Amino acid sequence: MKILCNEKSQVLAAKTAKCTGLELAATEFKKFPDGELYIKTGKTDDETILISSFNDSDSFIQTLLMIDACENSEVTLVIPYMGYARQDKKFNDGESISARAIARALSDGVKKVYTINNHEKDNLKHFRVPAEDLTLAPYIGKYIESLGLDDPLILAPDAGAADFAADVARGLNFDCDHLQKTRHSGTEVTMQPKELDANGRCVVIVDDIISTGGTLATASGMLKAQGAVSVHAACVHGVFASGGYARLSAGGLSSVASSDTIESASSVITAAECIKNAIFKN
Repeated sequence: MKILCNEKSQVLAAKTAKCTGLELAATEFKKFPDGELYIKTGKTDDETILISSFNDSDSFIQTLLMIDACENSEVTLVIPYMGYARQDKKFNDGESISARAIARALSDGVKKVYTINNHEKDNLKHFRVPAEDLTLAPYIGKYIESLGLDDPLILAPDAGAADFAADVARGLNFDCDHLQKTRHSGTEVTMQPKELDANGRCVVIVDDIISTGGTLATASGMLKAQGAVSVHAACVHGVFASGGYARLSAGGLSSVASSDTIESASSVITAAECIKNAIFKN
């Protein structure tokens, strides 16, 4: 069994290889002058673990090409970050359900798929092979514990993320709540914890994905105005689109952490152990 990866998941694949003891096979990536992509993998074994995040078209095409290159191997596809996962519904005639199209395309040539905190769990049904969603919630909890914060308050940004926040806090004796918006007028909206008081607390806002960071930056300012000692953010997928990371930093957050499902300087939480446990659970 060997590990392969596309260009977006090199660090995570290397960490997974180290913690599993498996070999990470080198792959050559090129782009022709006309924009077409080329890949050449090293020799594969009978079984291959392909770790491929994709948040752009090139990394998606690389993943397809790598699956094809492993035609003589049983491929387990690990998608740490699945682009297009939020395009999961059709609102108008003529629109594609992009998450479905992506899942169907990636099903050919693989025996099983793992995703990590897929934004919409229903996307798994579109794969034509067995698919399972893994969660990094416990690993985010361990990271928060390592910060040594005094009696931290774990907050979801909204009710929809409350279950994820509860999973992060589970077993760690952290208080947990979610932010609730209150509209006072057409222009004035406030956010505060639904049940608990942020006054005098170190607050950690957790979510599966941080995209532009606008809501979190606004919430940070409001929580500090409510007496929070500090406000931190931790997520699985750090997209940070449209200057999202800078927006959070300017918004006064004490720290911003993400996992290496999308590799960046903020990737202080790794999915390697989670992937290892899934691969060898049997």
